[in-house]
Amino acid sequence: MTLNLKNPLAFFDLEATGVDTVNDRIVEIAIIKILPNGEREERTRRINPTIPIPEEVTKIHGISNEDIKDEPTFKQIGKSLADFLKGCDLAGFNILHYDVPLLVEEFLRADIDFDVSNRRLIDLQKIYHLMEPRTLSAAYRFYCDKNLENAHSAYADTEACLHILEQQVQRYEGEEVFDKKGNMLTTVSNDMDALHKLSFSNKLDLAGRIVYDDKKTPVFNFGKYRNRPVKEVLDKDPSYYNWMMKGDFPRNTKQVLTRLKLGDLIRKK
Repeated sequence: MTLNLKNPLAFFDLEATGVDTVNDRIVEIAIIKILPNGEREERTRRINPTIPIPEEVTKIHGISNEDIKDEPTFKQIGKSLADFLKGCDLAGFNILHYDVPLLVEEFLRADIDFDVSNRRLIDLQKIYHLMEPRTLSAAYRFYCDKNLENAHSAYADTEACLHILEQQVQRYEGEEVFDKKGNMLTTVSNDMDALHKLSFSNKLDLAGRIVYDDKKTPVFNFGKYRNRPVKEVLDKDPSYYNWMMKGDFPRNTKQVLTRLKLGDLIRKK
């Protein structure tokens, strides 16, 4: 089945030095970009993370420090990568919790403002866990009736994601999906807006430090001001903003907080 696209859809997968989206670094990225006319563009790139890859991590994805010592850093390829992803919606497996936060952090570290707020984010894991709670390899076997060869290879995982989404749309098209509270989320269809609703969370920043409450008001999701509106806190305790900006928070969290302080995100919503 052909995906119904309004914008290019970039399936991507990352291999990294670890799972900490703030402090770890990307060592490989694979992208399969599907254009609305059905054309396909691919890019796979290994990256020098500028920090050591732990031995236990190398055992998982097979990429060693020797393999990437002569590769460019993310800062060196960041502009080209941002251009390749310009105007693209993003898709992949578990991208909301891992790949997107790590990618955005790398862009911000390279002084590139890679904004995801105007992109549709299609998380195959979120859709899959709503419909068939399993792993990526099991999802590939379930939907495509094949075993996933070379699991933990960025390209193999990315290729699998493309085929899984095609099969998910075909299998569930027309079905209503409900959240844990019994509220209807959307009807599955071959439409990126509908799939985005299935993947969407209430997080404003990718780390989930700032979220929307039930009234769509931005609130803090941690610490002494948990569940308090951001605007109210910043008005009554301006020093809290400075504390967060100087603290060990992801750059994306600080970026979102600054936009809220300036009123940008409030106006958008």
